[in-house]
Amino acid sequence: MSLENKVAMVTGGGSGIGRASAMTMAAKGAKLLVTDLNLESAEAVAAEIVAAGGTAEAAVCDIGEEDSIRDAIETAERRFGKLDVLHNNAAMLSDEALIGDQDILTVPVHVWDRIMEVTVRGTMLGCRHAVLAMRRAGGGSIINTSSINGIRAANRMPAYSVSKCAVNMLTEVVASMHGREGIRCNAVAPSMMRTATLERLVPKEIIDYNADAALLDRLGQPEDVAKVVAFLASDDAAYITGHVLPVDGGTMAHLPTYDAERRYLLANAR
Repeated sequence: MSLENKVAMVTGGGSGIGRASAMTMAAKGAKLLVTDLNLESAEAVAAEIVAAGGTAEAAVCDIGEEDSIRDAIETAERRFGKLDVLHNNAAMLSDEALIGDQDILTVPVHVWDRIMEVTVRGTMLGCRHAVLAMRRAGGGSIINTSSINGIRAANRMPAYSVSKCAVNMLTEVVASMHGREGIRCNAVAPSMMRTATLERLVPKEIIDYNADAALLDRLGQPEDVAKVVAFLASDDAAYITGHVLPVDGGTMAHLPTYDAERRYLLANAR
């Protein structure tokens, strides 16, 4: 699964899944433009890649602003000659959004609107400018970050969930419209992943419930998602497009009673 001679850009690459994606693709030979709203975070990840023997540079990218997305993609082309891969990973995940997005009865309208504006429109704009760049390169692969919350309903985070559902349809639309140009578009849909933001903002009990719902014996890590992103970026996935791939440890593969029944059977095993 080599990415030699590939040029990749990651949005939201300064931490979490974006950081893991950039590090993983660089380790497989890709040249990386690591972008983030926070330039220092992007520079730190690029420096890690370079220290490990890879090739990377950093740039600011605010996916809420079209000019910023276009400029970042043009930076990748200018510095590395082309763009083969975009991991469209950034989303609206500010503390205000995560704390306020709990119920449709209480989510502030400005928070709802901002999540849609940044996550949905920003992902679309990333696809737009990536397609234009990939036409110039003769093809490419776009990987959007979705969520299992965009596939199955949860009892919180309604705006986030709806925005990720929109990303899923956007993925299929882009794949359908541009596949004959050699441009693939897929999405990864993680379950809850252990990140610094998760540990800081989500109660331990909810984290434990999500761990119990997985068929595997642990909560996922950003690297679990990054490996799938790298596969979808590679020529090994050359005949895969228009799909949303859950990276969820089997969370969606069972009845809702699975975790409770598992605990019951363990408690009553003889």
